[in-house]
Amino acid sequence: MDSSLLEAVVTALLSGACVSVEVTAGALTMALLIGLGLATTTYLSRNPLVALLVRAYVEVLRNVPSLTLLFLLYFGLAALGLRLSSMCAAIVGLGMIGGAVAVDIFCSGFQSVPSGQGEAAAAVGLTPFKAFRLIILPQGLRLALPSLGNYAVALVKDTSLVAAIAAPEVMFNSRQLVNETFQTAAIYGAAAILYLILTMAVTQTVSLIERRLEIA
Repeated sequence: MDSSLLEAVVTALLSGACVSVEVTAGALTMALLIGLGLATTTYLSRNPLVALLVRAYVEVLRNVPSLTLLFLLYFGLAALGLRLSSMCAAIVGLGMIGGAVAVDIFCSGFQSVPSGQGEAAAAVGLTPFKAFRLIILPQGLRLALPSLGNYAVALVKDTSLVAAIAAPEVMFNSRQLVNETFQTAAIYGAAAILYLILTMAVTQTVSLIERRLEIA
């Protein structure tokens, strides 16, 4: 690989990595907000209809292939007159799917808090909302963190799917370079290494947060 090609590969992959990080950050933020909101609503309401609606959302979004949802948002909405940019469709699509994953993660975290703590809170006069905010939520979030970390790592890898809707992330730029240079092994190998670096960075960040919480 000559120096000009190497420079082109590095430039394209770093540009794609920035887009991948942007999509990951946006989708992760959306997923956490959706997941925490729906899990909290389910936990506090105890309403069967609410639980049914949340479960329907989770089942639909977890069982529809990610690529199908991205196509629906990017191409399907455009056919109806509502055109989203590739970046917007990528963040919304992956965020919606991630929200369904996060609901189960947060619910499991809340349910893992010993029930006796909630009973003790009620015994001292705390309302269900205050007991949740002061006791259940902090512990549930800590318990959910390892699973959220695993989801975040999977999300970084799933950003490769948004190349299919022309979002200029790592795989999209890699494919463009391969079409121009035919250096398939070198370019895709570099892309694989870049994904490895990104996922390891996420893993290390989550581990650092876990250690800080243990100290606290």
